[in-house]
Parts: sequence; structure tokens; C-alpha cells
Amino acid sequence: MLELTMAAVSAAEEGATAGMQMADAPSDPGAVLRVGRDQSVCRLSTPDDWLFVSRVHLEFLCGPEGGWQVTWLQGSQPEPSSEVHLVVGQYAQPLVYGGTIPLPRGGNGEIVIRDRTAPRTVNVGFYHED
Repeated sequence: MLELTMAAVSAAEEGATAGMQMADAPSDPGAVLRVGRDQSVCRLSTPDDWLFVSRVHLEFLCGPEGGWQVTWLQGSQPEPSSEVHLVVGQYAQPLVYGGTIPLPRGGNGEIVIRDRTAPRTVNVGFYHED
């Protein structure tokens, strides 16, 4: 099972969250959870006017052995207007545009999408049951 929580935070609003959402999926091969602006395909969706987040920005995919990975999908622009990092404990790893990182089994952490032009972030917390 993969459990996700998402908070959209703007420092301009002094740390106010634009909304907290949750989603989960069983660790069945081929299971998918998506994060982005398009509510028709994303289980967790950001505000429509947060253009630093693509229509479909992140895709969490369960592999054949029940392990999950996250991919920063390439959008319509050649250069992204955000940065994405995987944070597990004290460790932070950048996720490259179009890149994929496996999530630790039986662990938790956070994927942080940071706007390069304004003090806004989308924080996607995860818990991957083993």
C-alpha cells in the first residue's frame, strides 16, 4: 500500500495551505497515482493557477515486485518552472526533469515541488507499507 498526503503551501499567504488531500493505492503491479493540475487524471490535484505544476506532474507507479517509484513527467515545456526533490529523513535528492526514483520500501518521506519564480511549494508526503 502506498499512502500519499499533499499540501499546497504559499509563503505569500504566510504558510497557509491551499488544501490538504490524501490518496492511497494497494501495492499491486501497475497501480498508479498521479499528482498535477488535471483533476480528471490526478488523484491529488493542485490549484489550477499554479502553473509551475504540470497538468500531470508526478506519477507514482507500482512495479512487478510491489515496489513503488516516482517519475517527474516531462510537460509541454522544454525547461520546467519548478524543482523536485525526494526527502527521506535528513537526506534530500533532486529528481531530474523526466527522471524516476524508487521509493524506499517500508519507509516514508516527502516529494517537494518548488516553484522557481515564487515562494510556493507542493509537498507530497508518502508512506510505503512493506
